[in-house]
Amino acid sequence: MRLAAVLRLAAWAPALLLAQAALAAEYVPPRGQWDTLAPAEAGLAPERLQAAVDYARSKAVTEPTDLHEVISAHFAPREPGFRILGPTGTRAGDSGMILRHGKIVAQWGDTRRVDMTFSVAKSYLSTLAALALDDGLIADLDDPVARYVPGGHFEGEHNGAITWRHLLNQSSDWSGTLWDIPDWADRPEGEDPQHRPLHPPGTRYKYNDVRVNLLALSLLEVFREPLPQVLRRRIMDPLGASTTWRWHGYENSWMELDGLKIQSVSGGGHFGGGMFISTEDHARFGLLFLRGGEWSGAQLFSADWLEALRTPAPGRPDYGYLWWLNTGREQVPAAPERAFHAAGFGGHYIYVDEQHDLVIVLRWIPELAGVVERVLAALE
Repeated sequence: MRLAAVLRLAAWAPALLLAQAALAAEYVPPRGQWDTLAPAEAGLAPERLQAAVDYARSKAVTEPTDLHEVISAHFAPREPGFRILGPTGTRAGDSGMILRHGKIVAQWGDTRRVDMTFSVAKSYLSTLAALALDDGLIADLDDPVARYVPGGHFEGEHNGAITWRHLLNQSSDWSGTLWDIPDWADRPEGEDPQHRPLHPPGTRYKYNDVRVNLLALSLLEVFREPLPQVLRRRIMDPLGASTTWRWHGYENSWMELDGLKIQSVSGGGHFGGGMFISTEDHARFGLLFLRGGEWSGAQLFSADWLEALRTPAPGRPDYGYLWWLNTGREQVPAAPERAFHAAGFGGHYIYVDEQHDLVIVLRWIPELAGVVERVLAALE
């Protein structure tokens, strides 16, 4: 952990913890390897940590295994015209990893198995927005997206006023159809969702995958190359991640860009597609955020992004830039207020806790708060 990260901790971390973290967090796992740390050496009571793992595994949900069936059963009854447009796959056993000081203190299941991760993909997408800012491809998050993205998606008084910030915090209320899916058909609201009154951009939060997919398309327009390539080159390869992860779009989300046919990826698995990735690769990504964007002495994205992503959405204080916040300690009551996490349908989580120097990754375990509570209770 470098000086900037240590100073962030100093505001609330006990002196002893601060000193331990400053020394221990220098460790970064090499590609294909990861050191373990005995729970007692990491300041965790072994029996209580095991109880946390046992609790996590008792909450796992891995049936039915066919994710096409699972997704359809969940969304089709309430979303008009619902259909799956991207790949799905199967789920097997649960898995998880708990890191302290960057090293593994507990792990279970097949941590190298590649699984769908649903809306955890949104937090990866958010990181690409950070890179676009760093590169100057986006000058300011409050710029209208229409200045950067040609075509009809941001035409008109309403859609033309939408900024990057609105897309990142899901407050755009963008109106339209993308990849044959109308915005109103995603989690429809009211008696006549197709003709709902529009809210001025930036005034109302609504979780909506169609609009997140619009952010992905807009970032593709500014990077001028497939987003998985940008993520691999700028983030995943420097982290020493595996080569097994994939980021999919839909069968109809192809476009021509500078003479090349490119697929725009999705920000989740709502309609299939999205990020397919292992628990270990998630853990590396979470550790990057624990370290303030720094890895092996290189700053992969601006350290300022760690504060920016905590900017609450309008009317939704526990949601930032495609990350969940612990504002008021409502999401995870036992955790510090500054902890944050990525979350996906079916029980996928990357939990980042700077105060306790912890990263927790859960797969197919829809009970984050209870797991975190028990892990924190194991701290000595």
